[in-house]
Amino acid sequence: MDKIAIKTLGKEDWILYKTLRLRSLQDSPDSFGSSYESEAAYPDKEWISRLDPQGLARYALPLVAEVDGVPSGLAWGLIHEPDSKTAHVYQMWVAPEARGMGTGHALLNHITAWAEDAQIDRLVLAVTTTNPAAIALYFSSGFIPQGELQELKADSGLFTQMMVKALR
Repeated sequence: MDKIAIKTLGKEDWILYKTLRLRSLQDSPDSFGSSYESEAAYPDKEWISRLDPQGLARYALPLVAEVDGVPSGLAWGLIHEPDSKTAHVYQMWVAPEARGMGTGHALLNHITAWAEDAQIDRLVLAVTTTNPAAIALYFSSGFIPQGELQELKADSGLFTQMMVKALR
């Protein structure tokens, strides 16, 4: 049986984060609002600042999933304002070789526990409507569709559906 470990990324983990994020953008370009080309051009200080708890990541939970010690997934929990009752899930991605093993559930469970500890009322995410595996994962984790479809990227022809999980 594969062992899945979820770890919080710190500022010192910026190279690992950069590597996984760029891999996710290459592997699943239709799942994210950003692109590999755009983020590959970021300077190192941008990657470091994303994980700096005194900066952009003050109310964030950047996670990496390891399967048998190999970094195989990424997700972020983020509270945009300290007094908000909504947390968001961003950058959710599992490497192809780690899909179907519970890696996505492990990441979402970790974010859910973090949000509950912060007394958050709900988790929100957006999923590309052409990704049935991700939609099934979110449904099975307690998320339900809400609101109108939104365009993923201008003129892409791809749409996202907001999904919400009530916590309290």
